[in-house]
Order: sequence, then C-alpha cells, then structure tokens
Amino acid sequence: MGIGEDGIEGLTPVALNLVKSAAVVFGGARHLALAASAIRGLSRTWRVPFDDSVTELLNYRGQPVCVLASGDPFLHGVGSVLARLVSHEEIVAVPAPSAFSLAAARLLWPLPQTTQLSLCGRSADLIRPHLHPGQRMLLLTSDQDSPAQLAKLLCELGFGASQITVLEALGGPRERVRSARADAFSLGPLNALNTVAVEIVAEGAARVLPRAAGLPDELFEHDGQITKREVRALILSALAPRRGELLWDIGAGAGSVAIEWLLADGSLNAIAIERRPDRTARLTRNAAAFGVPHLQVIEGAAPVALQGLKTPDAIFIGGGITMPGTLESAQKALRPGGRLVVNSVTLETEAVLLRQYSQFGGTLSRLEFSHASPLGGEQGRFKGWRPAMPVLQWTWVKP
Repeated sequence: MGIGEDGIEGLTPVALNLVKSAAVVFGGARHLALAASAIRGLSRTWRVPFDDSVTELLNYRGQPVCVLASGDPFLHGVGSVLARLVSHEEIVAVPAPSAFSLAAARLLWPLPQTTQLSLCGRSADLIRPHLHPGQRMLLLTSDQDSPAQLAKLLCELGFGASQITVLEALGGPRERVRSARADAFSLGPLNALNTVAVEIVAEGAARVLPRAAGLPDELFEHDGQITKREVRALILSALAPRRGELLWDIGAGAGSVAIEWLLADGSLNAIAIERRPDRTARLTRNAAAFGVPHLQVIEGAAPVALQGLKTPDAIFIGGGITMPGTLESAQKALRPGGRLVVNSVTLETEAVLLRQYSQFGGTLSRLEFSHASPLGGEQGRFKGWRPAMPVLQWTWVKP
C-alpha cells in the first residue's frame, strides 16, 4: 500500500478500507504515524535487520496483512522484495504517486526524458555516467545532508553551474521547493525526506564520460598496465554484454574493461580479479570515478582467486594466462553460451592461444594500431607512424 505525506487523506476509499481491515500493519515509523487513525489491528515497525521483519510478516500468512510504503511500493520500494516471496494470488498492490511523479509534476519535467536514480544507502558516485550537458536528473536521497554532498561532487567534476532543486516532504503540509546553483548551494536546514532535481550544466573542464566503448586512456588512473582504448573497444564488442550478465575480468590492472562493461548497462555486474594490492586500490578508485562503485574487486591470483565466485556469463583475461590452470579454470567456470576473450602481447602467451585455438576453435584475431607522433631531429617538424605492440585476441563461445 502506497501512502504519501498527506496520510490517509490521500488514500482512495479502497486503500483506506484495506488498511482498516488489516489484522496487522507493517511499515516504517513515519508510515505508521501517517496511517495511525485508520489502523485497527496490530502495528509492526520494520526492524533491523530488515529480514527479521520479513520473516515475521510471512508468519502472518493467511491473515489480512497491510504493508505501508512511500508512494509507489514498486519504485525502489518493499513491493519488489515481497513479490519474490509471496505468490501473486496473495497480493493486492495499491500504489500512490511516487516521489519522482510528484517532483516531475512540480517541475513540469517529462519523466521518460529524465534520469531517475535512487541514492538511498548508495554512493553518490552513481550519478557520474549521467552527467551530460542538458541532462535532467531526479534523485532519491538518504538524508538532509545528501543535497549538499551532491552539490560538492558536481563542483569537483566541473558541473558547478548546474541548477539543484530540493523538493522536501512532497505531497504533504510541510512541502517546500527551493533551488540554487551547485557552486552557490546554501539552503540551510533541509527535511530529511527530500528528492533532488538537477539540471546539468557543464563547464570547460567538466568530466563528461562518452557513451561509446573505448574511453580515452587518460580518464583512467593507471601505471601503464591498461588495455588501450582501441583494443578495449574491440574487447567489449567481443564480450557482447547482455542485460543482467556477470563478467569476470582476470588480471584486471586498472579495471578499464570491467568498468566499461558496467557502463554499458545498469543491470550488468562485474568482478575484477587482480593480484597486486596497489592495483586493486587503484581500480577501486577508478570504479568510483566512473560511477560504478559496485564493481566487486578480488585481490588474488588466478586460478586460486576464482574459486567460489558466482558463475560468469563472460570472461576477459588480460594477464596471467601462463599461470597453470588459469585458462582451464575460466573455461570450466563459464556457463554454456558464455563468451571468453583472451588477449596476448608476448610470444609465450601467443603460443598458449594458438594451442587453444587449435584445440577448441573460436576466433583468432591480430590487432595492430599505429599513431602519428613527432620524429626525432628537425625539432619535431615531421611526424610518422609509431606502431603499438600487436595484440593477439582469442574469442571463444562455450558450447
């Protein structure tokens, strides 16, 4: 049952009768207070950990139970959790307008053209891939401090001219809507229940992340151990990310392949395996800087570090294929129909890939790139082609 800040006055007659007829009503303390005058049965506040309350709720199966949620229970709400545990025949869902709907109505923004993210209990870095000039964003926040933290992040990334609108306690008697530029953000005390709207304005040095695969190498923090952008674009094409899939990036280095995999779609997941502690720290920073802080980082060497990891849909191996058992472990772990992409730049690893290609088939490609650069002498007046090291790439789909 969705309930807004206007309490039972905003409930439809059907929704109000369902609350009144419930033997038990679950919800947050705020929700229960809003509906208090209509509750006839027991009131149960969500506990920590939340799973304990879910267990208690399921013990009331067979009785009329009402679960109160903010706005639309299926928009970053409890509805999706309960729907996985209770059959459709046992549930009646009655939504109220979501915070996004209410905010769009106040601002007259079309929701299909607006980025909508929840930052409740999540890193503000998630906004980074969406920071493009002219973009509009609606953000669910965690508390009264979140808007100022968002303003600070926008300024750090070169978007200080962006307009921030804080919409507090939408739909209720304490509703308030105020705006300020990110670089002049000072709205005083805020209601902890707020939604933030942002209209993105990029300044000269703003960090705008392109949408295409093969992001510039200089955007990544690295020690030289990074898959170069041209090769990386072809790797992502061969990995062919599909919605909801999981990637293992073995020998991740700077994490560029795993990061670009995650940027391809918000439903994707990735695990980066890297044996060197300095590089795992660096790729963790890169993940945050690219707005994919959910990248899982495993410090350890393959194949030992692969044990117990969730079954991958795709695997990229950029280093360590000469370690005994690494390729075999990767092939065994991959699900049927999964894709394996392996790169080689040394003669020793080329020999390994040639054997794999001979035994298992797949696709073997040689990638060579040259860049124009100044030649010696003549004070750099002339330029010529400087080839990068050729890369041998083996791609295999597990039968």
